[in-house]
Amino acid sequence: MWWNRQKQKTPTTPRSRKIARLDRIFSQYIRRRDCGFAYGYCISCGRVIHFHKCDAGHYINRRHMATRYDEMNVNAQCIQCNRFTEGNIQGYRRGLIEKVGEKNVEMLELKRFNSCQLTDSELDMLIALYKKKLETLEKNQIFLK
Repeated sequence: MWWNRQKQKTPTTPRSRKIARLDRIFSQYIRRRDCGFAYGYCISCGRVIHFHKCDAGHYINRRHMATRYDEMNVNAQCIQCNRFTEGNIQGYRRGLIEKVGEKNVEMLELKRFNSCQLTDSELDMLIALYKKKLETLEKNQIFLK
């Protein structure tokens, strides 16, 4: 219901605005990478999902900055799994092992304990990098049609 919806917090500091912008661009890149301009599969349950109706779901929670923008940690996930079953972690782990192998998943699980504080210049570089990767994906998809 409309009265239950939480208001979206508007980022107030320049740093938080950069992080929000990077989150948006990174999410779009992940969803395009996994679904292209049409359909892909949910990493957790295998359901067919459309680009516009999926999330960029994190295996390791976003609060761990060391893995927040790790491409192996983030994959296309259906809204049901990501938002309503708390990421469907068991299914996500199985799908991730199938995609990248058990050794890489174990390394990712250890990486969450690394301390990581991104500087403003690193955030700017990541924004530029993922904008470029997104443009490349979109350009390649246009040529495939």
